[in-house]
Amino acid sequence: MRIVFAGTPDFAAEALRKLIESEHEVVLVLSQPDRPSGRGRKLKASEVKQTALSAGIKVLTPLTLRRSKGLEETAEAIEAMKAADADVLVVAAYGLIIPQEVLDIPRGVSPEHPEIKAVNIHGSLLPAWRGAAPIARAIEKGDAETGITLMQMDAGLDTGPMLMEESVPITEKDTAENLTRELSELGAEMLLRYLDDPNAYPPRAQPQGATYANKLSKEEGRIDWGQSAQEIACRIRAFNPAPGCFFSLNDEVLKAWMAAADSGKTSLAPGTVISSDAKGICVACGGGTVLRLTRLQRPGGKKLDVRDFLSGHSIKAGEVFK
Repeated sequence: MRIVFAGTPDFAAEALRKLIESEHEVVLVLSQPDRPSGRGRKLKASEVKQTALSAGIKVLTPLTLRRSKGLEETAEAIEAMKAADADVLVVAAYGLIIPQEVLDIPRGVSPEHPEIKAVNIHGSLLPAWRGAAPIARAIEKGDAETGITLMQMDAGLDTGPMLMEESVPITEKDTAENLTRELSELGAEMLLRYLDDPNAYPPRAQPQGATYANKLSKEEGRIDWGQSAQEIACRIRAFNPAPGCFFSLNDEVLKAWMAAADSGKTSLAPGTVISSDAKGICVACGGGTVLRLTRLQRPGGKKLDVRDFLSGHSIKAGEVFK
């Protein structure tokens, strides 16, 4: 098939890489504009853009695909899609709203299903966690599983008919980082299976009971020690690698990158350090539960396992985290 691909982060780049290696032809790529990155705030191309350019594929980076809000670059992108004469638009974590005008441009995946013109790789088991941060929100909520849904795109927010769906378990060691990597590989594999035989996967309506995955904010990262240890541990893993969870000790802001609920109970006030050793820093949480912090970071420092962190930064029982 002739494919126009729209995506931005590495989650999407994995699917693009697999498409490039396949018998299908990627004729045009859309991605978000270059963004400032790193301490020097130099402009950096998205993972999708870098992948496409390395393969010699044309890339366009409009700020919007809505004609009413866009300028010449929006019109150029839409005309380029029309000229690409594609069978299907594949979308993965693109980050921009795609209007119906754009969704209607491709021919369709097959004569039997000409209505399927745009296919989205979504990182959840729809209708759960529609929206911007499905993988992180599933971890934060403590879901037992998540997965990938391939869906026929419409103008709604992840509301289109489902084409394929596969699940993976969420373990207590999973972070958003490693789970995103796992799901990106699964999504790429599912996409190729679908495109090789789209008639084998007819569209079906999503069931009722949708939930929504709002974008993560830095403000949400502050740890509330009044929550249960399990709730805090899930949020720490969900916010790893970004934006990160944090707390204060003696006017210093520390980041927590890994933690787990401990089996112990305590009567100490939430935020109080119970013990501190190479196995972890145990902290009192809401409901008498105990959290064991195992990976931390000081301002300007590296992420360190608790053994290495404590060797250069003493934390004692009785101290209180804010």
